[in-house]
Amino acid sequence: MSARGISRLQFLRGDFTGRAAPQRPPWALPEARFTELCDGCGDCIGACPEGILVSGRGGFPQVDFGRGGCTFCGECVQACGTGALADGSGRAWSLKAYIDETCVTNRGVECRSCGDHCDPLAIRFRPRAGSVARPMLDQAQCTGCGSCQSVCPAGSIQMHRG
Repeated sequence: MSARGISRLQFLRGDFTGRAAPQRPPWALPEARFTELCDGCGDCIGACPEGILVSGRGGFPQVDFGRGGCTFCGECVQACGTGALADGSGRAWSLKAYIDETCVTNRGVECRSCGDHCDPLAIRFRPRAGSVARPMLDQAQCTGCGSCQSVCPAGSIQMHRG
């Protein structure tokens, strides 16, 4: 592990900031420690009731929000026998949703898919005179579950470390 906390793979790929690291399961340890402890057994993948965990590069699990959102049930943590996933208490991760300019509401198309799937109500719609309502995202309310990303018809929502 380097002094900056990146994995060997990130170092070899020239990702010295750690920004290109794949999204690991909730409560994953920092990337370098995670890849050191995780043996790629896939137990967490099989335990995920939402089916959003997939095997990524090197056999390490990662989240695919295209498959749905995380309910933070903790089943992946319970299934992990190596300690690569923390105890499941506290905040699962620092992800937050971001809606970019390709949102169809910017082209006058009515769509509320993201808000309909946002359980913490972080996405609300503000009415606008003469136009369709546009999504307003409250970052403080966003849990980073990814449910909004999985249903966005335009692919306008991305999850980023907050």
